[in-house]
Amino acid sequence: MASSSSGSVPVNGKILFPPNRPVIIFISSSSHFLSLLSPEAVQVLVSSLADESPVVREASLNALKEIAPLNPLLVLDCCSAISRGGRRRFGNLAGVFSVMACAVRAMDQKNVEPTYMTKLAKIATAEIVTSKDFNADWQRAASSLLVSIGSHVPDLMMEEVFLHLSGPNSALPAMVQILADFASAEALQFTRRLKDVLLRVLPIIGNVRDSQRPVFANAFKCWCQAASQYLSDFPSEPLLDSDVMSFMNSVFELLLRAWASSRDLKVRLSSAEALGEMVGLVTRSQLKAALPRLILTVLDLNLPLLYALFFHLQMILMTKLHFCRLLEVWHCKRTLLVEVVTLLLDEHSLGIRKALAELIVVMASHCYLSGHPGELAVEFLIRHCAISNEDVDDFKTKEVAWKRGPFLYKRLEVIVGPVSPVELRAVCEKSLLLLAITIPEMEVCKGINELCRHRSSHTSSTYSEFNSSNDVPNPEHLFARLIVLLHDPLAREQLATQILTTLCYLGPLFPRNLSLLWQDEVPKMKAYISDPDDLKQDSSYQETWDDMIINFLAESLDVVRDNEWVMSLGDAFASQYILYDSDDEHSAMLHRCLGMLLQKVDDRRYVREKINWMYKHANISIPTNRLGLAKGIGLVAASHLDTVLEKLKNILDSVGQNRFQRFLALFSSRGKLEDGDDTYAALALMYGYAARYAPSTVIEARINALVGTNMLSRVLHVQHPTAKQAVITAIDLLGRAVINAAEMGVLFPLKRRDQLLDYVLTLMGRDETDDVVDSSIELLHTQSLALSACTTLVSIEPRLPMETRNRVMKATLGFFALPNEPSEIVEPLISNLITLLCAILLTSGEDGRSRAEQLLHILRQLDCYVSCPVEHQRRRGCVAAYEMLMKFRALCSGGICGLGCHLSCTHSKQVDRGVQRNFSNLPSAFVLPNRDSLSLGERVIAYLPRCADTSTEVRKVAVQIVCLFFSISLSLPKLASGSVIDLEVSYAALSSLEDVISILRRDASIDQSEVFNRVVSSVCVLLTKDELVVLLHSCTTAVCDKIKQSADGAIQAVTELITKRGKELNESDVARTTQSLLSAAVSVTDKHIRQEVLYTISCLAESTNHSVVFTEVLLAAGRDLVTKDISRIRGGWPMLDAFYAFSQHAVLSINFLEYIVSVLNRTPTSNNDTEKGEASNESSSDENIQQAAILAVNAFFRSLLTAFQSFCDCVGDIEMGKILARDGEQTEKEKWIELIQEIACCTSIKRPKEVSPTCTILRKALHRNQIFQREAAAAALSEFIRHSNVDPSLLEHMVEAMCLHVSDESPIVRSLCLRGLVQVPDSHMPRYIPQVLSVIVALLEDPDESVQLTAVQCLLNVLNTSPKDAVDPILINLSVRLRNIQISMNTKLRSNAFAAYGALSNYGVGSQHQAFLEQVHATLPRLILHLHDDDLNVRLACRNTFKQLAPLMEVDGLSSLLNKQYFTSDRRSDYEDFIRDLAKQLCQLSAARVDSYLESAIQAFDAPWPVIEANAICFSSCLLSLLDDQPSLAPYFSQVFATLVGKMSRSPDAVVRAACFSALGLLVKTANPLSSSASQQLDRIDSSRNSQDSDPNAKPPAQVQEEESAKDP
Repeated sequence: MASSSSGSVPVNGKILFPPNRPVIIFISSSSHFLSLLSPEAVQVLVSSLADESPVVREASLNALKEIAPLNPLLVLDCCSAISRGGRRRFGNLAGVFSVMACAVRAMDQKNVEPTYMTKLAKIATAEIVTSKDFNADWQRAASSLLVSIGSHVPDLMMEEVFLHLSGPNSALPAMVQILADFASAEALQFTRRLKDVLLRVLPIIGNVRDSQRPVFANAFKCWCQAASQYLSDFPSEPLLDSDVMSFMNSVFELLLRAWASSRDLKVRLSSAEALGEMVGLVTRSQLKAALPRLILTVLDLNLPLLYALFFHLQMILMTKLHFCRLLEVWHCKRTLLVEVVTLLLDEHSLGIRKALAELIVVMASHCYLSGHPGELAVEFLIRHCAISNEDVDDFKTKEVAWKRGPFLYKRLEVIVGPVSPVELRAVCEKSLLLLAITIPEMEVCKGINELCRHRSSHTSSTYSEFNSSNDVPNPEHLFARLIVLLHDPLAREQLATQILTTLCYLGPLFPRNLSLLWQDEVPKMKAYISDPDDLKQDSSYQETWDDMIINFLAESLDVVRDNEWVMSLGDAFASQYILYDSDDEHSAMLHRCLGMLLQKVDDRRYVREKINWMYKHANISIPTNRLGLAKGIGLVAASHLDTVLEKLKNILDSVGQNRFQRFLALFSSRGKLEDGDDTYAALALMYGYAARYAPSTVIEARINALVGTNMLSRVLHVQHPTAKQAVITAIDLLGRAVINAAEMGVLFPLKRRDQLLDYVLTLMGRDETDDVVDSSIELLHTQSLALSACTTLVSIEPRLPMETRNRVMKATLGFFALPNEPSEIVEPLISNLITLLCAILLTSGEDGRSRAEQLLHILRQLDCYVSCPVEHQRRRGCVAAYEMLMKFRALCSGGICGLGCHLSCTHSKQVDRGVQRNFSNLPSAFVLPNRDSLSLGERVIAYLPRCADTSTEVRKVAVQIVCLFFSISLSLPKLASGSVIDLEVSYAALSSLEDVISILRRDASIDQSEVFNRVVSSVCVLLTKDELVVLLHSCTTAVCDKIKQSADGAIQAVTELITKRGKELNESDVARTTQSLLSAAVSVTDKHIRQEVLYTISCLAESTNHSVVFTEVLLAAGRDLVTKDISRIRGGWPMLDAFYAFSQHAVLSINFLEYIVSVLNRTPTSNNDTEKGEASNESSSDENIQQAAILAVNAFFRSLLTAFQSFCDCVGDIEMGKILARDGEQTEKEKWIELIQEIACCTSIKRPKEVSPTCTILRKALHRNQIFQREAAAAALSEFIRHSNVDPSLLEHMVEAMCLHVSDESPIVRSLCLRGLVQVPDSHMPRYIPQVLSVIVALLEDPDESVQLTAVQCLLNVLNTSPKDAVDPILINLSVRLRNIQISMNTKLRSNAFAAYGALSNYGVGSQHQAFLEQVHATLPRLILHLHDDDLNVRLACRNTFKQLAPLMEVDGLSSLLNKQYFTSDRRSDYEDFIRDLAKQLCQLSAARVDSYLESAIQAFDAPWPVIEANAICFSSCLLSLLDDQPSLAPYFSQVFATLVGKMSRSPDAVVRAACFSALGLLVKTANPLSSSASQQLDRIDSSRNSQDSDPNAKPPAQVQEEESAKDP
């Protein structure tokens, strides 16, 4: 075994060669050198299997698989060496094992050494046994290696596997899988050793884990398949002896009895598949005995497996006799069958349930069902008959509890299947009916079926017994029980009505006054609950009904006037707590009833005792129970406030958890923390309801004590949402208590009100810095309650400070962005928020001006929602603004008090006294806001877009807002310096607005554009001059509205305002308005809206001072030129669109042109001023404006071209008109140059007399300072020169001028001058050819590629008419310069350079032949490499040039290669075939010439194009493979080989690495002594290609080569 592989070490997938042994050894014989080099090359290929690119890994894998048959032992040595590091050191061990498997399969049997095979087998098994993975790619590859080894030495491989089959280990499944794969691949070899396999597998099969059973079952299936194949091939050979049959029977029984009933679906499926294969191998008697169980085993599996089973059992089931025996088996096994069916009753599959329902009927008809199994079967049918429509809608993963008569409740989890619950229900109903009809014993099923058909709704049972004993209860207990049971007005069968009727019947048992009261009150209560459907329409019906019950009880207690009876009733209420331990709704009612009763009792000791009893029996962890307790305690506080507060203080002190203790509770027990939350929540609610129900005359001191001592701060650290809601409700109740006291005439401020607001905001769960809106239901409910509490606190004295106002608004305004759902919570929350904002407006200001400022502040905060793209946010913002304006108007008109109450109230008196005290000495103008304080211009433009909104509701509200603003403004005083208002006209316009509102309310289908026009017309009249100016200055946001329809409306409104009232604006107003509109034009991206804005700017210029508008536009354009890349602005440069709009305007176009000309004629600002910095800035600004003016001129003349086109049509110049129509809309400079040239051409043809004077003018224009002027002149002259035949002197001057300006600083001028020189008329061209060629030679080295391209193109044109004596002096110079251009990255330039080189071939004869031939050979390698360039034009140019140069090279057979199909093909495989044939032809040349080719190809290894780099590798490897007997090529070979090795590991391009593999494979094939020589292979490929050329149906060369390679081993 050869092996240099022992001298290299694989590390991380790379081959590291020892430093003391170089990779390359220089030997005189290159073939000997290659033979030594082959192991190293194979090692490199193997190391490339771990390449990061999957494409390269695949290429290296394919290369190794091709090489493996040539020298399998060498490949195996390299692979085994690199695999020693394992998976951790080599990333693609799967590839290594795949190559090794391929090599082993390719080995001749005579070369197989058992020792070596054992070594390879151990490498594979060592990796498998050290891994816990299973079925990974590398494991499958390792398995294929072992299978390949087994194909040569099966006993050796199986012995290696048997070593790891004993005892439990992680490799056990992998080893069994290897045996399965071997059986599938080598059925005959394996089957002869089946007995040995079973001997080793059966002892361990009983201890196999569930996760490994599918592998073993699959292995049994494969082994049985192999045995079946062997028996079919060799039926006479005795394979299955008694031992094997015994083993097979044992496995069959194990699979059938144990594995097939596994809970794991994979085990069941694989076991069923194995059983299906084994039924053909086990004995028939055993199969008959196992048949019932076998069929039952696969009943719950998929249908294909069942079909497969019956396919194997068809011989047994074909005859009637066997079928009858089967029935006997079923009858004998009826108990087992019933058992199996009973087990399947809980199966989740709906299909199986449906089948079971049908099977139950059949089994019952044959008396298979009786006793308990029969009951379970009927229960199964009843349960599925009771499937409701709700269960059908939500049957995917829902647990449904079914009430089954005497049966227990059972959870049913439904899994989606091909059968729907509706179908299952129908089948079960029919099955029940069939049972009832056919079986007398089951007549009861008729009733069950009817009961299931109606599916009566189940309701929770209510206690009907009075107490636990049989004693008759006393009247007090009856009354207490019935009062509490009244709680649910919608209870089944109108229970509340029946209770009320019962109370009336029991009237004689109670005091007489009660009976009389009930005769009046009970009918009222019955009437309220008489219609349940109507009652459900009211969302607050339960609260109203509970209040009615409590009032009913209070009135009953009031009429009794018997303290002992009342206290006895209290004892009765107290004794019933035990009855409602698990019923929180009734417990809450019981708390309130007892609280109301204690309110009527004067005995303090009795009250204290019952309060303790209430708290002791209250489950405060349940919010409903907690709320009932708090309301009950509050009712007690109405008469016994001090007693209640004493109890609450004791509870608060007994909690015993300060902040630090609560913090520790987080780490000790979450339950303790929640208990604390419940206690604090209950305390807070009890404090709140105590204040709510307590007498107003005594609560001031108690509330001040509660708030002033920070007792509430102890309950602020609750975490649970319901606890937070409770604390917030308590704070709200405190505030309402203060308001109620004020209503009763007891006025006092709430101390630390701002601190309570902070408490509410904290509990609301939204920090000031939190912008994220949480839409969870609990949090939304908490936030809604918090907003209501904030409204209450804001509405009471003292007035709200500005800092607190800002904090509250910042924390709450974000709720406007909440989504619509859930609407039942979000809508009340938004309503509470709007109410809060109105309360802030009403209570935050001292006078009218401050309230107006407050109004504007809030409205500006709402603007982001009013203009939001989300419809419901716009609606909410507009509704909030409307509600606030309504409140503000009521304030200004005196119809509302300072706290928001309408008409007269106690607050108004208090506020009136404050107003009289504060403003008694001030005129009314200082009490009311003035008109200017409303900022009407800013506000109106904010809501005008909404008047054109897409939403009907938003439009209605927006029009009302605008009307409200003007309605309020007309009622307010004006400042003395303000504009004069015509009240008559204003009120008429306001009346028009109100008419619009009336129309919108009556008819929603009215034309919206008409409505909006009327709104804008009214606004135009109602605005003062100052308000109009503010509106125009603030129009940017409205014009850029996110709703397109609204933006159009805003633009329409601004345009109409400018058109009707633009004359009132001064220059400063016009300038600022222009800036606002330009800002809008820059911001919008919609083309239509931008054009509308620009039209508005044009209207502004037309209606006002146009010079001011033009100045602002040019200033903005100048700034953009300095600060922006205008070519990359999304949607185009708005200033350019503005220039177009001005130039196309019927009135402004002339004014705009005159203004631009005046700007261009300005003298540049001098920099000699004393203030140099300011002068420099002014100069820069002027330059920017002038640049903008130049662009404006460009835009103007683009518009002028349209007019010029119309003029041409009028005078009949059709050609000129076509030119303008085709190119008049171009924006690129190149297109403009082409347009100028076409105009010059047309002018030369139509008006030849104009050419001479025009050229004279343009020739002078070449000396202008402006580059664009010289470019335009050069463009025109380059076309006019073609038509200068008449005046030779003029032509001479033009040629002189163009030759002078081929060195112009502008590359466009240089290119145009050269193009002009080339277009000298043919009659004069011979005179100027030397001069033109000299210019071309100079410009071939121009630094600008566009000029170089022009020079090459012009050279191609000139060479067609140039005489040989003019080209000969510069032939070599041209050749060298074109060679330099051929490596340009510009594909167009590269293709033209190759084409021009081919054109030079016409001049490569005569005296310059030898010199030019040397240039051709120097260019040839590059030409060959670019024959397969990435660019198509380069490829075509190179092919044409190659054909032109081929005759000059005098190489035999070269021309014939160029006529073959692969020379013109774009496929890479064809190109590589061409390179191989071309290399054979080039090898006929001298060694020096071939050396030069190799040097050029090797230099191209560093080409900037990956494909050229790959081409160079292919070309050089082909040359080397054909010249292996030349000792002088050894250095080249070593250099190429080293490059290939380096690039395979370092090149980032897959095409390069793939080319390296191909080349390296070619060199290795060349060096391998077992392979044919490279030339022979190339000859075979060549012959196949020749046959392909003659036969159109022949195979392609690549396929022929692959077939030849496959034949070589």
